[in-house]
Amino acid sequence: MNIQANQIERIKELGYTEAEACFIYLVAIHSGYFTLRQFLNFTQAKRGKRSNAFAQKLLKHGHATMRDYMGAGSVFHLFSRTIYGQIEKDNLRNRRQHSFDFIRTRLVLLDFILNNQDLAYFETEQDKVSFFCEKLEVPKDLLPAKVYEGASGSRPTIRYFVDKFPLFLAPPLPGAPPVVTLSFVDSGFETPSSFTGHVSAYQGLFRQLRTFRFLYIAPKDAHFRTAEDRFRALVKRPLESDVSSEVLRYFQVRRKWDNREYVVPVTEDFEFLNDARRRFHGERFESLYEAWRTGELKERDLRREFSQLTPDRTVFFDTYLVKNHWSPVSEDRNDGERCMKDTDHHPVHHSVHPDGERKLVGA
Repeated sequence: MNIQANQIERIKELGYTEAEACFIYLVAIHSGYFTLRQFLNFTQAKRGKRSNAFAQKLLKHGHATMRDYMGAGSVFHLFSRTIYGQIEKDNLRNRRQHSFDFIRTRLVLLDFILNNQDLAYFETEQDKVSFFCEKLEVPKDLLPAKVYEGASGSRPTIRYFVDKFPLFLAPPLPGAPPVVTLSFVDSGFETPSSFTGHVSAYQGLFRQLRTFRFLYIAPKDAHFRTAEDRFRALVKRPLESDVSSEVLRYFQVRRKWDNREYVVPVTEDFEFLNDARRRFHGERFESLYEAWRTGELKERDLRREFSQLTPDRTVFFDTYLVKNHWSPVSEDRNDGERCMKDTDHHPVHHSVHPDGERKLVGA
């Protein structure tokens, strides 16, 4: 963990203990949201006076707000510019209010961070951009990015790695050297299509890396197999196989599409076709496709055309089950999401009951 002692000292100057300051730092950098259960796990304390005092302190100083979830506990949002300014991160988007789904994902992400504090994370957008562009010499326009429209008259802003999922260096296997590890955090309510969209946004970066690992993080293992299958089809197999096989498959799928042979949609083929169109575009591929489609170009000649382009890549995929995850917003409820109150509470009017956090039973 890249926690600098001077930044912890600055948070302590606001009236927090060493343990509280370290926890605040992790929340500010990685999630923006937390539960008292997570604070208690971090400090190895029991419910009661300590957690209640910490919550009251945050609310009294105006450093966080608390959202009630009827009869289920509370979620805190660390939003104060004062806190983020103490660690020179007052521009982090974690300070802003977010959607219900975002909060659920952030709580799972924080559990992963708290369970893996020994990892050296790239904490900020600039840390990640510098690593890939300066150290690995990846062109900036191949990084996953999102454009935000500015106010009238101002220029749009391009932000990179906006998902803010954990990114770090670690050995993919015992005894192996560290490799860059990217990830996807499933709150437990994601669909396979959201994972596919995330992977697609990273395809340009994936192709620039000789070796890397991808980690699928979730509190449930329901989608582990599907995620691995999709990752192998969309990323691992194309990057590790020879280019000629990928071009040949592209031509075969494209011909079936052009000939309208798909009676029943084949999701994997369509996803591959969309990605292949981006990879294999231009006059050269169009000419080769037409020659192959009409029979002028044989398969052996097509493979010979790309025989020198066999990639030397190794791609790893792993899953990580966040055990004993529980939060007021992660429960399966028959009444939908009505449990969420959108009111924020200040300690002058409210107190935090020491039993406001439940533990997940049987996980």
